[in-house]
Amino acid sequence: MKTGKYYVLITFALLAIFSSCKKAELVKFSGKAQGTTYSISYYEKSGINYQTEIDSLLSSFDRTASIYDSMSIIEKINHNIDVEINDDFRNIFNTSIRISAETDGAFDITVGPLVNAFGFGAKKGESIDSALIDSLRQFVGYKMVSIKGNKLLKQKPGIIIDFNAIAQGYSVDMVSKFLESKGIDRYLVEIGGEVYAKGKKDEGKYWMVGIEKPIDNNTDRVLKAKAKLENKALATSGNYRKFYIKNGIRYSHTIDPKTGYPVKHSMLSASVFAGNCNDADAYATSFMVMGLEKAKIFLSKHSELEAYLIYSDEKGNIKTYETDGLKDIVEETEE
Repeated sequence: MKTGKYYVLITFALLAIFSSCKKAELVKFSGKAQGTTYSISYYEKSGINYQTEIDSLLSSFDRTASIYDSMSIIEKINHNIDVEINDDFRNIFNTSIRISAETDGAFDITVGPLVNAFGFGAKKGESIDSALIDSLRQFVGYKMVSIKGNKLLKQKPGIIIDFNAIAQGYSVDMVSKFLESKGIDRYLVEIGGEVYAKGKKDEGKYWMVGIEKPIDNNTDRVLKAKAKLENKALATSGNYRKFYIKNGIRYSHTIDPKTGYPVKHSMLSASVFAGNCNDADAYATSFMVMGLEKAKIFLSKHSELEAYLIYSDEKGNIKTYETDGLKDIVEETEE
């Protein structure tokens, strides 16, 4: 009996050693969520595919933050239906209000009425004139919303909340936390172009992520640069895809909450590197509202952020600006 016991113990010890030495498998899959696509890669010793669980997670999140789901929490709030918020709603809201305060209102989740008016929301656009914009601006202002207990309070019934400028970043972080809960510490999560990378690939290689060249209506996506990511998020906001031209006027989807109109400046896209994708997503939108010079001033005061900004000069040539911390991280591709 004694010999048998030792044999069993040795067998278990050897199995534990072999298990710990087993090389992790690279698992990759993609799908659709939030009106866009996603792709996920991670290293897992047993090669378990968590796509079903992640699809369920993202679908559940839509019932919190999607303005295209009439039964979501955010849509019930927008239609003044009594509803309790959940932790995800509270977290997105609190982050949004913090970044709104930091950016002096450049980021504002109450911009919904204006987004809808210009046709970039869930509703069809309206015939735009200054009287309409002035009437809608009374419902825009992040200081007019707050949370008390499990309820969101609006100072005016006409206020419409829109999380679209931060929701994808939040969902990237949500999926990242899910993977880490499964003991996965090397992964790349991408949803709608917003990304978070943890650890490195095999042989110590970085996860590589592309930054698009901003070209209007370009169906063949061309890279302007590529970035090495490790334990970092990257989110990009730009005006070169979501826009329309009406009566000879170009309307971009980035709305300035203060003027009530789509922004008109030289910034074409803003790519922000941050500790989490939630923040990166919101700051990228903020910089698109601010414009190049204000964004550069903001970045000089926030060393926790890095950014790669693409803009056009007075002759229409594409130029770039990058913060000092990106010198060894971002590499521009050949023209």
